[in-house]
Amino acid sequence: MRKIPVTDLPKLYAEIAKDRQLWLPREDDNRVEFGLWSDGANVSLTGKTAKSGKDFFFPQTEDIVRFRMNGKEIDINSAPTAEAPFVVFAMRACDAAGMDVLDRVFLVDPKDSFYAARREVGTVVTLACGAPEDSCFCQSFGIDSSAPGGDVATWMVGDTLYWEPLTEKGEALTAAVGAVLQDAGPDGDAAVGQVKADATKAWDAAPFTELKPPVVAMEQTDDIFGLDAWSRLSEACLGCGTCTFVCPTCQCYDIQDRDDGAAGVRRFRCWDSCMYSDFTLMAHGNPRTTQLQRFRQRFMHKLVYFPQNNDGVYSCVGCGRCVEKCPSALNIVRVMKAMETKA
Repeated sequence: MRKIPVTDLPKLYAEIAKDRQLWLPREDDNRVEFGLWSDGANVSLTGKTAKSGKDFFFPQTEDIVRFRMNGKEIDINSAPTAEAPFVVFAMRACDAAGMDVLDRVFLVDPKDSFYAARREVGTVVTLACGAPEDSCFCQSFGIDSSAPGGDVATWMVGDTLYWEPLTEKGEALTAAVGAVLQDAGPDGDAAVGQVKADATKAWDAAPFTELKPPVVAMEQTDDIFGLDAWSRLSEACLGCGTCTFVCPTCQCYDIQDRDDGAAGVRRFRCWDSCMYSDFTLMAHGNPRTTQLQRFRQRFMHKLVYFPQNNDGVYSCVGCGRCVEKCPSALNIVRVMKAMETKA
């Protein structure tokens, strides 16, 4: 394990950014988002970002291919999948677990080449949480906020950041920045143990400490699907899609073509939301015509269908962003509590 004084973190950032892009939490206008590091950036490592780091591996919008007519011929230029190396720094345990969910979607055959290319060149440096925010419930899904995973795990203890590589990419990054890191010695294990102890104590007092996800057997699926509570739970849903856009695990997207004139036709994909009335709209109509049906589909997928098909892994990591952002105070916590009576 290595360590670095917090006062020397700008040196670490500069070392990382020598030959790769460095994205880390930056505070601008009282909002913390991942942003590209530059000397003098207002870096904030005190809480989770407004959105997860999912965007760097599964961008909100990305080109797929471009078509251009040349007489009767069509020139086809595929968007490159090769990416420059980059590091996402200070991703939290919940968001790192969200990447594991996305891997189960995009890295199974046939692999998504765009996502796979970014995973290949992207390195995730996580930062442990010493205490949950009031909206957090990652513990409900078996995620240890004090053991955040990723390629490199870090812990902030007092005026020191402790650093431990966990994968080959993490070892490579550690070697690249070794000049600014010190050996942690026995202090490292003690520091990590303190973070774990603080986190355990904090979770015992957290608002959602008793919250548990439903364990739904195949034969119980129809009972959960038919819950009377869906009507009450979805009644105030605006269909705005905010919950899906801040979610670290949502992976729905649409593919569209845009005519850019002389530049040709650009085919791109962009995030979509199962909460929208035109989601999966086809020539004959839409299979889910009411907001209740769309609301139910979102949470059935996260809490029932996905774990049933992925060895019990839920498509929710308890980051709490939907709890914070929903304008109607609707979120997965309410749904989980309603499911408790049937699961």
